[in-house]
Amino acid sequence: MRTGVIARKLGMTRLFMEDGRQVPVTVLSMDNVQVVAQRTSERDGYTAVQLGAGNAKPKNVSKPMRGHFTVAKVEPKRKMAEFRVTEDNLIDVGEEIIASHFFEGQLVDVVGTSIGKGFAGAMKRHNFGGLRATHGVSISHRSHGSTGQCQFPGKVFKGKKMAGHMGAARVTTQNLRVERTDVDRGLVMVRGSVPGAKGGWVIIRDAVKKDQSDAVLYPGALRSAAAAAEKAAEEAAAAAAAEEEAARQAAAEAEQAAMEAAESSDAGSGDSASDTPEGDKA
Repeated sequence: MRTGVIARKLGMTRLFMEDGRQVPVTVLSMDNVQVVAQRTSERDGYTAVQLGAGNAKPKNVSKPMRGHFTVAKVEPKRKMAEFRVTEDNLIDVGEEIIASHFFEGQLVDVVGTSIGKGFAGAMKRHNFGGLRATHGVSISHRSHGSTGQCQFPGKVFKGKKMAGHMGAARVTTQNLRVERTDVDRGLVMVRGSVPGAKGGWVIIRDAVKKDQSDAVLYPGALRSAAAAAEKAAEEAAAAAAAEEEAARQAAAEAEQAAMEAAESSDAGSGDSASDTPEGDKA
């Protein structure tokens, strides 16, 4: 089990596929997601990584949290979250997780806080049909009707579907498909809608109901690893270019040597012809 990430919901758009289809996607932004702390079995009793995302002004961060970020040597973060992981998937403190943590076609679970609707009636909150719109109902067509029983038990049971506060709750949307990722801009585009309002924070995890362990990166897609791979690729390209240049130069030198040898042989044959005695010529 590997870590998830923290992202910010930017809004929805659409992607045009090669076959002409239009796919609605939600754009999620990973803003400088870094490991702030580790939780180990020996010290804390469980294994997890603490991630932080976004940048916060130091004056808006409490003194204990400023010390926490100072120990980790990271900038103050706006959003914090912990993710349970196995011991072999612990990530070093200070490492940054990038958008290639998820691959195109992967299924993920997204957790967010739904949009608050305030106090809502039973029809809006629980999809009730309401009362009759004909005779016998007076100015209460959208009410939920009776809620109790007879003299026994003579009360309303807890959990009864009634009017009340709607929204502003933790919601998980499962098995959303990752359609595209943009590592340079830190964007993850998932197909479909994601709970929460624009600008809200969400948590992206690997889908728990689908086994995709063979295709994902362990312990995760890290900025340092990507930089090392890019540097190695640049060095390999530079070495290949140097070898090609050396081969081209060697070929040019060989060609020049061959031309000089040909010129010297031509000059030698001409000198031998001019040195022939006059008697021999006769």
